[in-house]
Amino acid sequence: MWNARGMVKTYNKLVRDRIPEIIEGEGRAVKTRIAKDDAEYAAYLQKKVLEEAEEMVSAADADNLREEIADLEEILDALIRVSGSSREEVLAIRAEKNKKRGAFEKRIILEEVE
Repeated sequence: MWNARGMVKTYNKLVRDRIPEIIEGEGRAVKTRIAKDDAEYAAYLQKKVLEEAEEMVSAADADNLREEIADLEEILDALIRVSGSSREEVLAIRAEKNKKRGAFEKRIILEEVE
């Protein structure tokens, strides 16, 4: 879409808090809004998990992979907060699942089941 200033790109996605400020610092105009409630915020966070996971899978090297993992951690922490939970609660659930089903330390690839 075009406006009087040129091309307008529509994103409609959750961004980090300083992104609008950074874009404006480049001399571009931005239109933003705040998620109307926790449910909308959580839904956008869930979409963001998928976006960042795709970027992580496409990471070209170890440095980029670490950066994408950090992005995912940030989003997961926000999801924990908006869900009314705590990191400690999630880690306790993780520990229980690891106890019952194991972790991913043995690098087992399940190929077939008859």
